[in-house]
Amino acid sequence: MDATINPVLAEIWRGPILESVHRGAAVVVSADGIMAEAWGDPGRVILPRSACKMLQALPLVESGAADAAGLTNRHLALACSSHDGVPLHVDLATGWLSAIGKGEADLRCGAHPPDNPSARHRLRLSGVRPDQRHNNCSGKHCGFLTLARHLGAGPDYLAPDHPVQQAARMAIEETAGEESQGFAIDGCSAPNFALSLKGLATAMARFAAPEKSLTGARADAAARLRDAMAAHPDLTGGESRAGTHLTRAARGRAVVKSGAEGVYVAILPGKGLGIALKIDDGNGRGSQAAIAALLARHGAIEHSDPVYKAYADAPILNCRRIAHGHIRAGEALRG
Repeated sequence: MDATINPVLAEIWRGPILESVHRGAAVVVSADGIMAEAWGDPGRVILPRSACKMLQALPLVESGAADAAGLTNRHLALACSSHDGVPLHVDLATGWLSAIGKGEADLRCGAHPPDNPSARHRLRLSGVRPDQRHNNCSGKHCGFLTLARHLGAGPDYLAPDHPVQQAARMAIEETAGEESQGFAIDGCSAPNFALSLKGLATAMARFAAPEKSLTGARADAAARLRDAMAAHPDLTGGESRAGTHLTRAARGRAVVKSGAEGVYVAILPGKGLGIALKIDDGNGRGSQAAIAALLARHGAIEHSDPVYKAYADAPILNCRRIAHGHIRAGEALRG
């Protein structure tokens, strides 16, 4: 793809000089699949990465597995999370695994140090090695294990032909209203099913208005997952995550979720809209500026909110803590 066809969604200024830009594509869609706004190519096929975790969690809830396991909204929020690996997250994952008769060794996400710097430092000082519960995707994998147990399926729940992944693919395609054009393996070893930006935004819009766009157990599952994420942004991310701060600032008007390589989605329940964006160069500062601007554009946060300013209109500080530059959302999104 020629990235130059996409508009500038974020700008980096050093003094009066425009130093860098982040191009990308974004789309706002209603639950009936009608595009309200678009920048760049809404048909671009992307890997949603962690931005689709609520879609991957749909079978966990709609199958009855979540209720059979006694999962609460806190567990459902963790199932949709890219978390910081702090005790809040690790302890909930530990208890969840124990309740379904599983342990850390049953996870297949792999281990990495906590994403939260303070938690990472404390773990290092304690001499304890991080394990799979510290993986930012461990909640999603707890959900996969719970569904596999409910279905009586085997332990290799990440195989693309495993019933868990087949159920996830079906839920993703049906909610997005399009067939996936393939998959790649995510950082946590799970298949990540490709969608167009429009399809991803359509799925988010259906989470925003499931009572109008989905039926039966799926409508209930989408509403429960959305509401769990809204109620527990600390569990779906953490204090180092822009999505957590943006969801809090929206105060029920939006649920925000990031994905790697510059992907963001937002669910706007009051308006029945879904947003999806992808920054071409995969840069997080660009995607954060763009999603904050889109939330403000659609009334989910205010331009005057400190959280908006932190991501879409923020100074860049040098080593002496002196502002030498500025990051702001691109003019295309501010207009």
